[in-house]
Amino acid sequence: MHKNRITIKQKLEAKNIASLRHKIASMPKDKYNITIDDIIKIESSDIEYKEDIINLAYELKPWRKGPFQIFDNLINSEWNSSIKYNIIKNHLNINNKIVADIGCNNGYYMFRMLELNPKKIIGFDPSAHCFCQFDFINHFIDSKIKFEMLGIQDLTHYDIKFDTILCLGVLYHRTNPIDCLKILKQALNLNGELILDCLIIDSIKPIALSPLSYAKMKNVYFIPSISALRNWLERANFKDIEIIATKKTNLNEQRKTEWINGESLESFLDKNNPAKTIEGYQAPKRIYLKAKG
Repeated sequence: MHKNRITIKQKLEAKNIASLRHKIASMPKDKYNITIDDIIKIESSDIEYKEDIINLAYELKPWRKGPFQIFDNLINSEWNSSIKYNIIKNHLNINNKIVADIGCNNGYYMFRMLELNPKKIIGFDPSAHCFCQFDFINHFIDSKIKFEMLGIQDLTHYDIKFDTILCLGVLYHRTNPIDCLKILKQALNLNGELILDCLIIDSIKPIALSPLSYAKMKNVYFIPSISALRNWLERANFKDIEIIATKKTNLNEQRKTEWINGESLESFLDKNNPAKTIEGYQAPKRIYLKAKG
């Protein structure tokens, strides 16, 4: 009966998002010097609006992905996303191709991919907060990147197919990972390529962990072994599966900073044994791979 009722909290969040978007749109459209590297830097000699712009960046907390630097101020995001990007960068063959980033957050990876000269980049993320952060950064960069407030399930009805799809840190948040892989496969053009990043558990068996909570995350449903993940991909009709890298997440990559609210990796691990999560599972380890559609 009350399923579709908008709560007071949702109304306040919507009002706050609308206010932030208005502030972003009101920022000056001066020329900025942009450097796209491990730290995406935005610089300007005009000091008139700097304080207002930095204050707006703080209003847009928490910053999960980055880092970005606005003038002399480093937005030291929770994740040093340059580490992940540099793992996959040399495996991105996207010159003059149509690219999707599923679960794109604030667009850090999309901005980094501009250097590889894609034909088009479209990001998908249903978070209004992430959209605001993207709008904020893109106000300065003024790229042609498109941000869709849609989820992975919406690819089924999307009117564009892709040559390359990035799906980074998404699959283990889905209740049916094989169906999600099938959706990604269907969204690829012929011989298109998937770049996937997923949490894994160490086992030679084709099994998956299904925790109620993992590293204090309630929305982690299945963490596969490598062989299980291969099986999922094959069931979704992917081929030519190639492992790029496996890597344990450490405190250089994910950590608490002044730009987030709440806890980060250090609080998610067992204080007496950081090789385990606080729940007693194997600490976060990821696989990076690519597969042909």
